[in-house]
Amino acid sequence: MLLTADVGNTNIKLGIFDGDELRYKLRFSTNDKMTSDEFAVELYTFFQIYDIDYKKIDGSIISSVVPKVTQPLVDAIEIVMGVRSLIIGPGLKTGMDLKIDRPETLGGDIVCGCVGTYEKYGGPLIVIFMGTATVVAYVDENCAYRGGIIAPGVGISLDALTSRGALLPAVDLMAPKKAICTNTVDCMRSGIMNGTSCMLDGMIDLFMRETGKSCKIVATGGLAPQMIQNCTHEIAYEENIILNGLKSIYAKNHR
Repeated sequence: MLLTADVGNTNIKLGIFDGDELRYKLRFSTNDKMTSDEFAVELYTFFQIYDIDYKKIDGSIISSVVPKVTQPLVDAIEIVMGVRSLIIGPGLKTGMDLKIDRPETLGGDIVCGCVGTYEKYGGPLIVIFMGTATVVAYVDENCAYRGGIIAPGVGISLDALTSRGALLPAVDLMAPKKAICTNTVDCMRSGIMNGTSCMLDGMIDLFMRETGKSCKIVATGGLAPQMIQNCTHEIAYEENIILNGLKSIYAKNHR
């Protein structure tokens, strides 16, 4: 079995594959203060709770955008399972040509998500990542990553709004029934939810106009389902494209 790990700024998402089947998914909060021993305890506890036979795991691959977490997690996986992890970065074969100014600066999660999405949908392709940041990426028909945009994530935007506006309350991320609202809470919800959906629609239009291509559009991330249902473009939701991309890249590099 293969352990895949997507280390994000907010959460660490683990996927355990048995062949091509994603058998287990686990998630815990990212904490860059944790030691390798603490990560090992966390992993071992998860395996015990969900009755996962971790001794069958014979491979591991990690994508991380939090450098302080990467090595402790690598060490923890080796402590618990006795396997050494591959880490997404320069030197690994991904099957994707990075046609950007500084390829080494592209987040491993974006690479893996684009690889996983391209393998399922082909290109040209627009991939939307809705996490701590909102990323919209463009992959052409030849599996070349051509660039994209980075914007504040929904949570960051809402936190900034409530922390800087003394009279603005904390609200949940639920879209109101209409765009024009008559109370503060719904006005904030409309601004965040409908505003983000409009931004995504506008970016998709700009990408297609700039490339001259009609693209397949796929979104991932915890808030993606709520956002894309308010978009005018047809957008597919894929929960596990980063984990699937990790599995694919591992297969390209495993000896």
